Amino acid sequence: MSNHSKVVFEGWLVRYGKRKLGRAFFHMRYFVLEPNLLSYYKRKPKDNMVPLRTLEIDGNCRVEDRGLKSHHGDVFCFLCIYNRKQKDHQITMGTKDMQELMAWKQKLQEVIDQQQDSTTSKHRKAFASMDFDNLGSFALSDLETPLEDEEDSSHNLGRRLTIGNGPPDSLHDWTKDTEFGGPSQTDANQVHSRKNWRLVRCQNGLRIFEELVPVDYLPRSCTRAMKAVGVVEAKCGDVFKLVMSMDLERYEWDCSFGYGSLVEEIDGHTGILYHRLQLDWCPMLVWPRDLCYVRYWRFNDDGSYVVLFQSREHPKCRPQQGYVRAHIESGGFKISALKTRNGRPRTQVQHLMQIDLKGWGVNYVPWYQQRCVLQILNSVAGLREYFSQEDGIKAVARIPKMLGAESDSNLEKKDAKPPDADKQQAQPLDQANVETFDEESDDEEDYQEPEAFIEEESIKADSDTDAKYSEDEQSEDIDISAFSGILLLDASDKGRNCWMVPEGNLFKIRSKNFPYDKSKIPGGKYLMQLAAADWFKSHSRIDHVARRRGCAAQVAAEKGLFSLVVNLQIPASTHYSMVMYFVSKHPRPGSLLQRFVDGDDEFRNNRLKLIPSVPKGSWIVRQSVGSTPCLLGKAVDCTYIHGQSYLEIDVDIGSSAVANGVLGIVCGAITTLVVDMAFLVQANTVEELPEQLVGAIRLAHIELSAADDLPDLDNADS
Repeated sequence: MSNHSKVVFEGWLVRYGKRKLGRAFFHMRYFVLEPNLLSYYKRKPKDNMVPLRTLEIDGNCRVEDRGLKSHHGDVFCFLCIYNRKQKDHQITMGTKDMQELMAWKQKLQEVIDQQQDSTTSKHRKAFASMDFDNLGSFALSDLETPLEDEEDSSHNLGRRLTIGNGPPDSLHDWTKDTEFGGPSQTDANQVHSRKNWRLVRCQNGLRIFEELVPVDYLPRSCTRAMKAVGVVEAKCGDVFKLVMSMDLERYEWDCSFGYGSLVEEIDGHTGILYHRLQLDWCPMLVWPRDLCYVRYWRFNDDGSYVVLFQSREHPKCRPQQGYVRAHIESGGFKISALKTRNGRPRTQVQHLMQIDLKGWGVNYVPWYQQRCVLQILNSVAGLREYFSQEDGIKAVARIPKMLGAESDSNLEKKDAKPPDADKQQAQPLDQANVETFDEESDDEEDYQEPEAFIEEESIKADSDTDAKYSEDEQSEDIDISAFSGILLLDASDKGRNCWMVPEGNLFKIRSKNFPYDKSKIPGGKYLMQLAAADWFKSHSRIDHVARRRGCAAQVAAEKGLFSLVVNLQIPASTHYSMVMYFVSKHPRPGSLLQRFVDGDDEFRNNRLKLIPSVPKGSWIVRQSVGSTPCLLGKAVDCTYIHGQSYLEIDVDIGSSAVANGVLGIVCGAITTLVVDMAFLVQANTVEELPEQLVGAIRLAHIELSAADDLPDLDNADS
């Protein structure tokens, strides 16, 4: 072991992995984090003890959340660190305490940031002369450096949490929520939230809201989403565990719960659940309802928990005799910490539900569905009363395993007597309980495959209104009538298969004073103009589209213009590509954009930022996509192709399970969506600030059937 003075962080954690035969192992190990090395030992190291295993940490390392795993009745949360260039070399470690794991996450990310800074120092000479020790943590990246200053100072978790393995096809974890009106929102986002929700009643100490969304965007036979907001005197983690459980204890707070079981566990964050509703309206006439849905949970960087669910068909969970299969269009919980009062913890719980109960009752009794939804939402009041009469949560969150959906009696018997492990109190991890873990082998090889994950940034809205850009870097008007693409330009967002350029002020970017107060300002004008947009499909992934003869990039080259081509590669049985062509005169020498164009791939990966937004669309899509900036090169694999007069960026969304999950839900509702995407090069130094938007696009109501077959690129000019 190295000198103790070099140790950044250390402590006991559970080492998780899989052997060649697929059997999982859980080993208690002592982990030591140093400035460029992560290692672990069987016991606390002394003198020059040799570690069981080490992982060298550099700027190519990533840390991802692996969610929850159970072992001998205990539930652990895990994270995995690995090198993008050596994905077979990874370490997965975990603990029962989410906050302890987040402390490790923060330290690991800080070490990665430091290594990354040293490898890119040639791009930051001016930055090296600045003394930021007295300015707090100046974020060198919206994803990979200490941006916790932009968070509310009351949140001491301090780091953004990477997302888990992502839902299988149709769900994705929530990013920083801008639609839920939670306590962690900025003032600007709260204002935006109020525009989307209307208070309809107060009931049982809860505020009941209805979503304000045009009827055109509602699924057929589905009412507007409704949510209940209440305050529970308990810790966030305790409320989360209770919400996640579906055992007998749920009867004590959820008046709409009849029965629940696990159909399939996809990963530590995602599972398919079977759920029976216990609705009290005229049970003699109305058949009971049941559900089969995918549930995804996430721990946010501000210390809040988010649970998202949506109906899903599953071969092991077919419709049951005597039940009507209801359909959840979107639903979920957000559990956020509030400031303590009189020394007692306080948590804001928000429960949203948009459901189609199906059956004749919905058609013949108009108020039947609203009554049932209110009964479901009333579970928030049940949570409040449960904790007011209990000292804390008594059991680890558990869900009975569904052995066979066909046998209803077996399901009821299985649920009648939960395992004794449900009543066990979670014990702290330490060296004393090492024997509870699998120690039959010292084999530490790990055969699980890592995924790439999108991390996120928390935006602090600012009252500044003017971004002072140098005039020579503003885009000059270019006649784009000479350019054409598959998608048409439409000044409104009401057409189909069309695009337009949104106002730059809709996006928040770093201001000149960002190092001092973390302030952000409206984006203002773009550096480049959007000339055209193509929508291609093919049987294989579509690479290097800028070489296609006649495309907007080739036309721009003939006019002496420079093009930035962004190719979003969307994987499916049929591969799709959304291609955007941004044009301008050649970047000014010495500008940040010019350094990005001529820089190496590592510099580009650390600087290319995407700011997404969904101006129009369903609630669940807005939660999935979010509006928090993302460094594309750190979230997914990006390939850069530098032509004579263009730079093409091929963004492989299929390289990230999380991004893939977003696509699943977006593609399912793509024809009803209006989506904004803004691109910029992140500014890391005072000299580079304020940031400037390179370009943006608004896509309206895109249809998969509108994609054209890709022309033969092999015979195209390179």
